[in-house]
Amino acid sequence: MTTASTPQPAADPRLDEPEEALAFIEDAAGNEDPPTPIKGVRRLMGWIIPANLGIFLIWGAVPGILLPRQVETMFGEADKVANLAIVMTIGAFFSMLAQPIAGQISDRTRSRFGRRAPWIFIGSLAGGLSLVGLMFADSLVGVVIAWTLVQVTYNFAQGPLSAVMPDRVPVKRRGTFATLSGIGLMVGALGGQIVGSMFYDSLAAGYITFAVISLVTLSLFIVFNPDYSSKDLELERFKLGDFLRTFWVSPIKHPDFFWAFTGRLLLYTGYFAVTGYQLYLLTDYFGVERPQDVIPVLGLINLAGILIATIVSGPLSDKLGRRKIFVFLSSAVTGLAFLLPWVWPDLTAWMIMTFIAGLGFGMFQAVDTALMSEVLPSAKSFAKDLGVVNIAATLPQTLAPGVAGAIVIAFGFEGLFPVAIVLSVLGAFAVWPIKAVK
Repeated sequence: MTTASTPQPAADPRLDEPEEALAFIEDAAGNEDPPTPIKGVRRLMGWIIPANLGIFLIWGAVPGILLPRQVETMFGEADKVANLAIVMTIGAFFSMLAQPIAGQISDRTRSRFGRRAPWIFIGSLAGGLSLVGLMFADSLVGVVIAWTLVQVTYNFAQGPLSAVMPDRVPVKRRGTFATLSGIGLMVGALGGQIVGSMFYDSLAAGYITFAVISLVTLSLFIVFNPDYSSKDLELERFKLGDFLRTFWVSPIKHPDFFWAFTGRLLLYTGYFAVTGYQLYLLTDYFGVERPQDVIPVLGLINLAGILIATIVSGPLSDKLGRRKIFVFLSSAVTGLAFLLPWVWPDLTAWMIMTFIAGLGFGMFQAVDTALMSEVLPSAKSFAKDLGVVNIAATLPQTLAPGVAGAIVIAFGFEGLFPVAIVLSVLGAFAVWPIKAVK
């Protein structure tokens, strides 16, 4: 007599995923699909917007509005350009060093919460405390130290956060993920300008507000998007030479990485050489008496251009399977936008330029991040390599204030525009030699 066999429960495909996650980190490169996130890709895509928003509200409000206003209040009209250049240059230099170091530390972190979460939380907490310190700074040295700490600590959160895409997102969905990430980034940066202008005469309240928002949004991202444990991942022996090479990816061994880095470096340098001085351009070049009333309008105009370009470009690049053409067009459009206020020094020209540059920069943010993720050498060092990539964003912030300040002193504010045009167009051509990405 035969008996019916007892039904066996179906195997849970997620049981093998921790092992897959470890194997992925050991063997994969940036153009390979990672294991499915614990809570799914869709939830991750939703939460990346507020996470980036929390950080980039600070990058939009503090260096663009609150810090220039603080420097102007402390040191007066005559010395504001030179002193702001000193503060921004020193802070951005240490920021440039912080991201690769944070990435290296993050890659080597072993915890039940994964490699990224501990540093995202610690960076946001320490960053908030640093903003409070900036609020109390009452000398140039104090402002320099406090702003440097803000740059370093928030980069310890931002660096590991940027590694989430190659860590957890399939290659074919990275254009869409980069679009959502870019929305959080640009809405944060521009929203920071808008909200920051509301604290134009209440700097202390502004610093505290942005510190709290960042800590809350990043903490919620960690809670609702848990990562696989990295406790069982083999930890390679620390070598000083490897640590020093944190800041270097060979252009001979990885030429695509080099060209992608160069393109981002050139575009960002041109962009920040102009936009980093928006407050002073409005008052000293366009003659605006109450810039705090104009900046929110400019932010909304820029945001409209960025959202249109971002929403269209990322998913379209996924559908077409192409990245380079979008990066090329974005750099060209951004550079050409700066032609308007150069030949037509009027606030109307600046408003039109703001929208066109938003289209170009939105297209760039939507696609360039996905492109960069596909030329990373190894999953073992995603955060470190992305930290090197992000030098292309932070180095311009190091160079731009000093270089732009010298240009303004020598040639006036109108000298900024031809420099930005040349650099942006060169950034467009830099992506063309990339072979691994279409």
